[in-house]
Amino acid sequence: MRSTERAVSAFALAALLSGCSLAPDYHRPAVATPAAYKEVPEGWSVAAPAADAPRAAWWDVFGDPVLTGLENRIEAGSPSLAAAVARYDEARGALHEARADLFPEIGVGGSAARDRVSANRPLSPNGQAGTYNDYKAGASMIWEIDLFGRIRNSIKASHAEAQASAADVAGVRLGLQTSLATAYFQMRGLDAREGLLRQTVEAYQRAYDLTNARHEGGAASGLDTNRARTQLASAKAELFEVHAQRAAFEHAIAVLVGEPASSFTVAPDPALGTAPTFPTGTPSTLLQRRPDIDAAERRVAAANSRIGVARAAFFPTLTLGGGGGWETTGPNLLSTASSFWALGPASAALTVFDGGARAARVRISRAEFREASANYKQTVLNAFREVEDDIARDRDLRLEEREQAEAVAAAERTRDLALTRYRDGASDYLEVVTAQTAALDAERALLDLHTRQLTTSVDSVRALGGSITG
Repeated sequence: MRSTERAVSAFALAALLSGCSLAPDYHRPAVATPAAYKEVPEGWSVAAPAADAPRAAWWDVFGDPVLTGLENRIEAGSPSLAAAVARYDEARGALHEARADLFPEIGVGGSAARDRVSANRPLSPNGQAGTYNDYKAGASMIWEIDLFGRIRNSIKASHAEAQASAADVAGVRLGLQTSLATAYFQMRGLDAREGLLRQTVEAYQRAYDLTNARHEGGAASGLDTNRARTQLASAKAELFEVHAQRAAFEHAIAVLVGEPASSFTVAPDPALGTAPTFPTGTPSTLLQRRPDIDAAERRVAAANSRIGVARAAFFPTLTLGGGGGWETTGPNLLSTASSFWALGPASAALTVFDGGARAARVRISRAEFREASANYKQTVLNAFREVEDDIARDRDLRLEEREQAEAVAAAERTRDLALTRYRDGASDYLEVVTAQTAALDAERALLDLHTRQLTTSVDSVRALGGSITG
């Protein structure tokens, strides 16, 4: 009875001592955070912090049902997202594996044997041989007491890695969503460009017919006819280039939603919606919303815990053991008389000399912590830069589009006047060609600006961490 009490006391004492941890106190790496974004134009909304704001369905703001349908297919169809989720499951498995070391390892077993011993064995009573059965069933236990926090710090590191992996999944999901939206709007921009080119081809065809008729009537030269034919053929050739570019974006979207490009199609639609403006919030809220920042910070915490694991190697490990069961040579295996038990061994082990391997492991773990901290700070700085870039780009694109719209209107008036002057015989066709080229270039530039506004809005969602409410 006293042996049992001593064993229980030893286990209780070990549990009390297991509160020690050799990992440094963890603090999130400090990064200078400005009070506001400098590129925000006057009059823009600055949202309040909303760390719990919904991150899904931000694409609904664009009001495009086709885009919404494609975005909803990513979750089930994207192999990249499935791979990220699998990596998260791996991290969770590693966490559960690390937690298992907190508990005793218990094994059960049994055996049955029939043995014959030699009559000539040493110390044989009466020099006689013997044959006997041996039946055994029992259990054993071994338990490492976590005196210096090696196991608990390993668990903390695994838990932080699992959290980082969860953030990685959110980052991959957001990246896929914004990549799809970007490809989608670039494809729609090409649809609009194709619509413009078809209208241009029709206009050039009419101009060519007019020039050809004037040439046949002797009012225009062959030079004018060839210029008109060149303009018409160039516009038709550009249509094929637009088709090829659009097909590439359509194929990219197919991959993002997990479908073969050969069986995937999106119907053309030349209409381009309005690019929304998302509230930016304050720079401090960005630290709460970006999945990559969250993942980087969790990896700093994991590296901090691994310092404690490395330092624990300088201290002894304490292991408790025990076992019991039944053993007999006859049929009464489970009787009291056949029982046996053992408490122990209780063992302690300490490496005395390892050629500096443990000290090197501590230096490595500290360097890994510094590396993770630097990566975290770089991730935060990049996040601020990306948001500032998108704010400035959106602001300037909107101003540029306004000026470009005026340029388009002026170029179209010039084109119409040039064609009228040519029809009236007041100029040659070179003036018409120059005006037509300038008008088409201006209209293409306006479409390009509008497409870039849409893709910049999408990139703003990514830069802001996927939140649509600030």
